[in-house]
Formats: sequence, C-alpha cells, structure tokens
Amino acid sequence: MAEEYRSDWANKDFYKELGVGKDATADEIKKAYRKLARANHPDNNPGDTAKHEKFKAVAEAYDVVGDPEKRKKYDEFKSVYAGAGQGFPGGFGGQAGRGGYNFEDIFSGGAGSGGIGDMFGDLFGNGGFGRQRRTQARPAKGPDVESTATIGFVEALEGVTISLRLSSDAPCPTCNGTGGKPGTRPRVCPECEGAGFIANNLGGFSMNETCPRCGGRQLIYDEACPTCHGSGRGQSSRTIQARIPAGVKDGQRIRLKGKGGAGESGGPAGDLFVTVRVRAHRLFGRKDDNLTIDVPVSFDEAALGADIKIPTLTGSPVTLKIPAGTPNGRTFRVRGKGAQRSDGTRGDMLATVEVQVPASLPEEARVAVQAYREAMADKPLRGNLFETAGA
Repeated sequence: MAEEYRSDWANKDFYKELGVGKDATADEIKKAYRKLARANHPDNNPGDTAKHEKFKAVAEAYDVVGDPEKRKKYDEFKSVYAGAGQGFPGGFGGQAGRGGYNFEDIFSGGAGSGGIGDMFGDLFGNGGFGRQRRTQARPAKGPDVESTATIGFVEALEGVTISLRLSSDAPCPTCNGTGGKPGTRPRVCPECEGAGFIANNLGGFSMNETCPRCGGRQLIYDEACPTCHGSGRGQSSRTIQARIPAGVKDGQRIRLKGKGGAGESGGPAGDLFVTVRVRAHRLFGRKDDNLTIDVPVSFDEAALGADIKIPTLTGSPVTLKIPAGTPNGRTFRVRGKGAQRSDGTRGDMLATVEVQVPASLPEEARVAVQAYREAMADKPLRGNLFETAGA
C-alpha cells in the first residue's frame, strides 16, 4: 500500500489542481486558492460530495505550493520524477529494473541512505506520500477566556490598569499539547481522514463538526499521554496586567487580544474577555457620557433664585445659577463636566434640583411661612383639579 500512495502523490499536479501555471507568483496562487476554496467549501455546498472532495484537494495543493519552502522541494521532486520518464527504472513495484533502481530504496534511502525520501521527507512525511504525509498537526488558536473585574466609579471614567489572576488551559507539559505519549508517532485520523472535521448530515443540509476522535487535531496517537490522558491540555495560573479604557460602562465587555488560553501546535493564543462591573458613587450617577447629580435646594432658593456651588468629579466646584421660580425636579446642564469619551472630549453634568422641605421650623420661620400662606390664600393651587375632574 505504501508504494500505491507514493505513486499517487508522485503523479499529482498541484498547479493544475489550483488552475495556475508552474511560474505563477505567490499572490496568484493565493488568489486562485481562495477562489476555489470559497466555491467548494462544504459550508456553502451541503451534501455536494464532489465539491467536498474538490475542497480537500485544493487545500492539499495549496498546503504545498502555497508554502515557499515546500513549493521549492515539490518542484525539485517533480523535476527528478519527470526526468525518469514514465517512472523510475524498474517501475513502482519495488523491484529493481534494468537500471538497478529499487523504488523502496530510492524513496526510503534504504540503499545507503541519501534517497529522494531523505530529500523530500519533510514535504511528504518521513519517507511516505499521500495519506501518510502528515506528521504534525496544524496550528490551532487557543481557547478564549472569560473574566470579571470590579472597578471604582472614577476609575471607570478615567481608565485604569488592573491585575487579573487567571486559571486557564495550557499545553500539557509532558506531551507539549500533542496528547500523545512522548516518544510515540502520530497517524492521520481515520475518522476524518486528516480534515479535522466531519460532515453531519441533517437531512436537507449538512453541518461540519469537529471530529470526535481527534478533536480537530487531524492526528491521533495510539498511546495517550499519561499526564493529560490524550487531551493535550494542562492547567496554568498566571497574573496579567489589563488596561481598562476610559469611559467604560457597567456591564461592558472588553476584549484583550492574545491574552486567552495558549494555542496548540504553535497556534496563536486565544482572547481574554473581561466583563467590567462599576461600583456606585456616593454623589454621582451616569447616563451615557453624562454624569448626573441631585442638588438639594431650599424653598427660598427655588422661589427667589440663588447662585449655589455644586461639586464636580474633579473636585473643583462650579457655580449653578438657580432662576427665581425654579420648580422641583428641573435639570440644569453643566457643559464639559461629564465622562470622558473615546475621542478625548467630555460629556456634560446634569444637575437636578430637589427642593427640600424641613421636618420642623423655628418660630420665626413658622411665622414667615404662615404669612406666606395667608398672602397666597386667594390663589389655590388645586383649583383646576376639580374644574376638569369630570371632563
């Protein structure tokens, strides 16, 4: 069977598979691959077996000629193979022909080593072709990690750097994330044939799912790692510094790229998503990019008008002018004293008047209020309530 696979690979034309010439540039190869992969992707062609196979073939071809080093060795191999005519002397039966060549010796380097298998072993696998070519799983991005951080009200408005202690998956230290027993060799997963996924037929359509046998690694080991039992994952605990930007809102989710779990087989790390919780402030609230504050005022200040001082988040007070006759609940806007926006500008502060009614009055104040009541007796506030009640 080994000779059959090698013959199969030796006769494949990856340039033809991608529809480009041997002299195509790297950009032309990439463009051709993307076009064919998009047209034949299983997600876009559910149930179309022919296109699924075409997608695999295109990916296989690009895996070789899309890599400069692999492409160079592939071209050298094809040149050597073409120079031997319809094959090497003696054919592919593994027996020496008139020229004294033995296929097995040539590709495995058996007769004193130095054969084509040595020259192209890292392209097609250790002495093997076709389905035996993979000896290393494709890099895979690490898992994303979720965390929660609680910060103060002022820190949320101005931004802050916090320390987060995370416990997450990391590559197993024994097998370095492969999942296999150290010293053993992997083989292509027979379940997905090295694709890393399988098509699950759901009747009218199909959906790609991670291969349950290899977990998407494309390779399996007959002997699992004794430490992680084949999962390839361990546990790690680490502390990172995370920058929370100015203006973050309570409940907002911040993404920190590359701060998540470690990748597999040299793949990039996942991302860290931090959900921010903001503690309430004693005086201020928040509405979008504006700060809010409730300002107590006395009856005489609301009735006669007054200039009062109110605090700001920076601590420097500002003067708020209360016009005569200001009703309870009226909101005044103080420009530029709110939360910082992403463009560096600030929102406003919204000050809402709360007219205070004293629980008890000294005698002089009681007499004054009584006089006010008598002066306003002919102007009842609730007259209109009765006039329109039956309307």
